[in-house]
Amino acid sequence: MILKLHYAILCNNGFDFVFWLFIRRISDENVASSRNYFSNSLNFILKIVLFVFNPFYTMASQLLILNKKQIQQKIDRIAYQILEDNLNEKEIVLAGIWDRGYKLALRLEKVLKKISGFKLTLLRIDLQKESSKLVASTDLDESHWKNKVIIIVDDVLNSGKTLAYGLGVFLNTPHKKIRTVVLVDRSHKIFPIATDFVGLELATILKEHVDVVMDVEGEEDRVYLS
Repeated sequence: MILKLHYAILCNNGFDFVFWLFIRRISDENVASSRNYFSNSLNFILKIVLFVFNPFYTMASQLLILNKKQIQQKIDRIAYQILEDNLNEKEIVLAGIWDRGYKLALRLEKVLKKISGFKLTLLRIDLQKESSKLVASTDLDESHWKNKVIIIVDDVLNSGKTLAYGLGVFLNTPHKKIRTVVLVDRSHKIFPIATDFVGLELATILKEHVDVVMDVEGEEDRVYLS
C-alpha cells in the first residue's frame, strides 16, 4: 500500500514535488561554490530520488561524504601540502582543537613523521566553544610554540568561530607564521577566517549537519551529511 502511494506521488505529483525542493534548495543557499556545485547537486538529487522511491527514507538520513580510505587520502594530501609550505623549517607545532581537531592533528603528525624531517610538537587546545568570549587552555605552555610555525587543526569549519578562538590563543606570543587545517569546509563562514589546507570544500544549507567520525572505538572512520 505504501509503495503504491509513493508510486502515485511520483507519477502524479512527483515533478511538482522535485521542483518545489529544487526551488527551496536554491533559496536556502545564498552562495554556492562553483567548483563544488556539480558534486553537491548530485548529492541533493540523490536525496530526492531516495525520498521518492524509498518509503522508509527521510531527508534527514545520513549521506556518506567521505569513507575511511578517502579520509586518509585527504590527510595524506594535507600533510604533503604542509611539507611544501615549510620546506625551510625545522620545527612545526600542530595545535589540535579538542576533540576531533586533536585527533586529526594526531593523524597528520603520523604522516609527517614518515615524509619529513620536522621536529613536531603536538599541542592540545581546549575551548569553551559556546562562550561569547575566548576561554581556552592548552596542555603545553607558550614556550613550546614561541617563534615557531603553528598549524591550527580542526575537523569542520562552520561559522569560523572555533578557529577564530583557536587563533586567539597565539596572538600574544611571537611566532613565525600561523596556518589553518580543516578536513571539511562548509562555506558558511561569518568570521574572517581563511583555511590554508582543506580536505574537502562542501556547499551545504544551514539546516544540514556535517559529522566526522574518526578513531572512535567500534566505528569506522567516515564523514556524513545529515
